[in-house]
Amino acid sequence: MLLEDYVVTENTAIIDVMKKIDKNASGNIFICKEGILLASVTDGDIRRSILQDIDKHDPISKIANYKPLSLNIRESRRANEVMRANVITALPIVDHTNRMVNIKFLLKNPVIEMNQIDIPVVIMAGGKGTRLRPYTDILPKPLIPIGDKTITEHIMEHFEHSGCHRFHMIVNYKKNFIKSYFADSEVPRTIDFLEEEAYLGTGGGLFLLQGIVNETFFLTNCDVLIEAEYPKILQHHQEQHNLITIVCAKKQVVVPYGTVDIDTEGYAKNFTEKPSFTCYTSTGMYVIEPQFLAKIKPNTALPITDMIQDCLKAGEKVGTYLVDEEDWMDMGQLEELEKMKEKMKLS
Repeated sequence: MLLEDYVVTENTAIIDVMKKIDKNASGNIFICKEGILLASVTDGDIRRSILQDIDKHDPISKIANYKPLSLNIRESRRANEVMRANVITALPIVDHTNRMVNIKFLLKNPVIEMNQIDIPVVIMAGGKGTRLRPYTDILPKPLIPIGDKTITEHIMEHFEHSGCHRFHMIVNYKKNFIKSYFADSEVPRTIDFLEEEAYLGTGGGLFLLQGIVNETFFLTNCDVLIEAEYPKILQHHQEQHNLITIVCAKKQVVVPYGTVDIDTEGYAKNFTEKPSFTCYTSTGMYVIEPQFLAKIKPNTALPITDMIQDCLKAGEKVGTYLVDEEDWMDMGQLEELEKMKEKMKLS
């Protein structure tokens, strides 16, 4: 379901709101004007209005709560905490203009559950994780714990919430350790382990999928977690008819030094103290068509970035899907690992 399935205007009749709540199955509806959040209504509010003999053809504004609880998008990770504290099951997420951009649900996510998808998920888990030493001297990166679960289990849970239950994991470093861990897991999962004989990188390792994955699939690194609506990512990819879609995050980078512009004769032209610039960063998650796999040579070490560059040169459709920087967590380095634990309130 879409965001609009949870939104009505102030003049919508109570009876029509009842029908919409019945359809979205969340027990909640939100009143907006040109996208701006104004009020909220629950199925409990409607039941009480019926008991008070309020005409069901009256506008919903008559019974709405015009002081709805909401959360700014930059604090969206606190949604479950806020909902539990206030004993509510749905929380609108707004931007700086109070425009509603998402809804978080406490017990389930109807937006996702009503759009179940079932495509393969490929997890790149063969690297040595050298930037995470000394952790990875003992544990392979896919098994590093984030709270009471490994990072890979968190990743798989996110996909499972969207209906994806078929996993292919490309392994190499400490591969038997990884396979044994999931074989002994209390949570049964369908995982097809594909073993590299040599380190092939994020691109070369995909050769192992040829003849195995013959449909659109998600690809993710084993050290990133994306909090987004995966069905919408897939839908965007399909509507754009892309060969590959790169999930990107807008990131502001600050240079921690003063920078100097120098002319051809070596004189300073300008001095800027700690400048910043904005760029779009690949998060390490992709949606890929199976035809992409035919471009990979066997037993060739290759980063996926080189393959994407080749696709661009060939005029192939390479799309992007933008997520908020706050919805992208990367534990590829020790500093980022601690940030991920903090964001997930697991530190």
